[in-house]
Amino acid sequence: MSKIYVGNLSWSTNDESLRQAFSEFGQIVDSIVMVDRETGRSRGFGFVTYSSAEEAEAAITALNEQELDGRRIRVNLANARPSGGFAGGAGGGRW
Repeated sequence: MSKIYVGNLSWSTNDESLRQAFSEFGQIVDSIVMVDRETGRSRGFGFVTYSSAEEAEAAITALNEQELDGRRIRVNLANARPSGGFAGGAGGGRW
């Protein structure tokens, strides 16, 4: 699987419209627009996960700097989280 970051989203872009915009480039495993917990309003970015790296690259190439819902979006590979080490949360850290 390959996850891409989609930034500079319009406040009106939701999970479904994000999925629709990216679906023509391959099989989407997951798509989500990040929202503020307090207000429920979009935070202006989201993620789309494809079943393959080739599909993700095709979407990045085609949609980066293109317009979606009236905004020019930024699309690139999402940063992979490092494995191991301190992951936060309760316990596990040394003080």
